[in-house]
Amino acid sequence: MQIILNGEVRAVAQGLSVSALLTELGIDTRKVAVERNLEIVPKSAFETTALAEGDRLEIVHFIGGG
Repeated sequence: MQIILNGEVRAVAQGLSVSALLTELGIDTRKVAVERNLEIVPKSAFETTALAEGDRLEIVHFIGGG
């Protein structure tokens, strides 16, 4: 199926969860915010939120520095 990830079309497996997508992308779930279809996905729901055809996701990861 296809989703739109940070403005780009991307093919992903059917039924993939937000958590599984982040793992696939190599992104640490502790340092990220995810918006799905204009709604923030709580970290507590990453495992249970399944992606669907045409979902629009914005992923922002935080980088420390100083």
